[in-house]
Amino acid sequence: MPIVSNASPLIAFAAIDRLQLLPALFESVIMPPAVALETRRAIPVAPPWLFVQDLKHPMPPVVLRRRLGDGEREAIALAAELGVQQILLDDLPARKVARDLGLSVIGVLGVLLAAKRHGLLALVRPELEKLLRTSFFLTPQLVEELLRDAGEADS
Repeated sequence: MPIVSNASPLIAFAAIDRLQLLPALFESVIMPPAVALETRRAIPVAPPWLFVQDLKHPMPPVVLRRRLGDGEREAIALAAELGVQQILLDDLPARKVARDLGLSVIGVLGVLLAAKRHGLLALVRPELEKLLRTSFFLTPQLVEELLRDAGEADS
């Protein structure tokens, strides 16, 4: 199944050299033009499974009324327009808007967990540690919860 992505997850996976997890879990990854612009430095040459697609319809009013970045707005509107099953987002306000539109949301941590469950990663902890060395912010509670869900919590 294809997924629509916002910029921050793509940038995060590029930063830890794990972009290849995405085509292993999803048929393709679609991003709107604003996301393509935001990811240009992190992903200068888009891999063949990462597509840019324009919106064909105006954005839903619920998306326009919220304080979101251009990439988040376009990604949510595109996911709703395409009727995809999931959207890849990490920002909490954006996740709420996506859910309000009936979209299923997965973030970087959910992808890491899914990758482990599908045998694509032996451990989540090393990837999480790499993420934390970048500008990716996680609360200690969220780190603990993820490691517990991955079966890697400290006893």
